[in-house]
Amino acid sequence: MRLWRWHRLPGLALLMVMGTPDAMRAANYPTPQEGNFTVRDFHFQDGEILPELRLHYATLGTPVRDSEGVVTNAVLIMHGTTGSWKQFNSPRFAGELFGSGQPLDASRFFLVLPDAIGHGGSSKPSDGLKGRFPRYNYTDMVAAQHALLTQGLGVNHLRLVMGTSMGCMHSWVWGETYPDFMDALMPLACQPVQIAGRNRVWRKEAMDSIRLDPAWKNGEYSEEPLQGLSSALYIMVIATSAPLQMQKLYPTREQADKYLDDYMRTRLSQYDANDMLYALDSSRDYDPSPNLEKIQVPVMFVNSADDFVNPPELGIAEQEIKRVKRGRFVLLPITDQTRGHGTHTLAAVWKSYLEELLAESTRKP
Repeated sequence: MRLWRWHRLPGLALLMVMGTPDAMRAANYPTPQEGNFTVRDFHFQDGEILPELRLHYATLGTPVRDSEGVVTNAVLIMHGTTGSWKQFNSPRFAGELFGSGQPLDASRFFLVLPDAIGHGGSSKPSDGLKGRFPRYNYTDMVAAQHALLTQGLGVNHLRLVMGTSMGCMHSWVWGETYPDFMDALMPLACQPVQIAGRNRVWRKEAMDSIRLDPAWKNGEYSEEPLQGLSSALYIMVIATSAPLQMQKLYPTREQADKYLDDYMRTRLSQYDANDMLYALDSSRDYDPSPNLEKIQVPVMFVNSADDFVNPPELGIAEQEIKRVKRGRFVLLPITDQTRGHGTHTLAAVWKSYLEELLAESTRKP
């Protein structure tokens, strides 16, 4: 186990982030191919059963098998709360990782980007069940991802499991639930303990804001409960922001007000209150801490120092990583390149650590 703190970031990565727009600096990468897989009679952890669970996903590349039929080049990449696979389909992520010669070159790797239960194109409350949709949790989401890989895509082994925010937490669940299924883990922007303290408080504030809106009607609304949804979004914009960057981008009262007004105008039309409530609630019983010793593969765990959701002063990551046999923790310092919690999607800032992880882990495509 090694613990890295306040590491100097790769100079090239800093230059690339600072000097040129995403579209100019990022390499070309193949167009992701989207698909759906249906799991019949999916059993949730609480005993509920959904006759048909739709799992939406995108892939890049082609699986490669060894002489024993084991897939050697599959990579699972998992998104954050209320997100979807599309958050990775951008120059700042895919353009830094999936192009020719890059760490996850799609000509060498088979990249699988699923929409988690309740998110994106996968089955979710807003499809019609509303408040009657099964109350899923992280265990259910990871089990569904495993079914997608094994039953839907024929993937029997993963070269790498990585995820951001909620996907970061899913990475820990993957490592403990299926310890022999992957060669390496890269969790980005989370903690390997139950969600408590301020992290739980802001989530509960957002959930309560939706539930306490009379227009929510126990989830059976016909029109969005805008008061509750707006309050939840107000909370989330603070939780996922970076103070240094916001001060630079919006240095006057008028600019800050305009940013928030524009943000709310755009986001209110993109979110459903039940979907958001369920997504936030799904973390309620997450706690990988009792079983961290079960993780057998190399782990490269990365957080950023300006992350409101996972503040470094708690010291949790440094303490818990000691229990992971082959684990490393990297705390990225606050710089002009970090973006608070959103640093997890700025691959140029941390991709050198991904390269190290791939080099150190055992199976190579």
